[in-house]
Amino acid sequence: MKNITATQHNPFGFDPPCEPFVPGYGDANADFHVIGDHPGVHGGSETGIPFTGTPAADTLQRALVEAGLLREAGTPPVVEKTYLSYMYMCGDREPTERDYDDHEPMFDTEVRAITSHVLLPVGERATKHVFANMTPRRADEVEMDELHGTEVRGSGWLVYPIKDPAEWVDTDEERLVAALKALLQTDYRQEAELGRFLPGDEVWRVR
Repeated sequence: MKNITATQHNPFGFDPPCEPFVPGYGDANADFHVIGDHPGVHGGSETGIPFTGTPAADTLQRALVEAGLLREAGTPPVVEKTYLSYMYMCGDREPTERDYDDHEPMFDTEVRAITSHVLLPVGERATKHVFANMTPRRADEVEMDELHGTEVRGSGWLVYPIKDPAEWVDTDEERLVAALKALLQTDYRQEAELGRFLPGDEVWRVR
C-alpha cells in the first residue's frame, strides 16, 4: 500500500518517551532506506535529523549524494526516494538491550510501512539486525569489511551493508559509491506485472 504523505520529518508521528529524540526523515515512499543505530553513534541529537551533525555523517551524506541517493547534502539533506532512520531514536543516553527491544515495534512498523526496495544498514549493529530479521543470513555472519558495499538478497529486499563511516579507510567511500551507482543501473525494484487489473493503461506490479 503506497504511503500518501508529504511530511518528511517524522512522517509516522512517533513520539517516544525521551528528549531529544531523532525520528526518521525522508521520502515515506522511498526506494532506499538507510538504517542507522542511534543518535549517539550516527548523529542528530542536536538537529533532530538522522545522519547529521558529525564528520562521519557528513562523509556518509557526501557518498550518498555522489551515488545518486540524495540530491543534496545538508541539515536536513535534500532527499529523493531515500529515507533515513535509526533502530533507536532517543538521543539522551546509550541504549541498553531493553531500550532496543522497546523501540523494535516502532522500527519494524517504519520499515514495513515504507516498503523500500533496498535496505542500507549502517554499522555492525544495524547490519546484524537486518540480517537476523530481514534476510536468510545469520547475524553471526556479519563482517563489515567484507560486506561493505556488497549486495545481499533479503526476504523481499536487497540489502547493501555500509561500514560505519567513522571507520572508513582508503577506498571505502569509493567502493560504496561505485556499488550504489551500479545498483541504480539495474532493476533493483524486482517487480513483476500481474496484468492490467487497474483502469486505463495502468498495470498492477508486485514484488
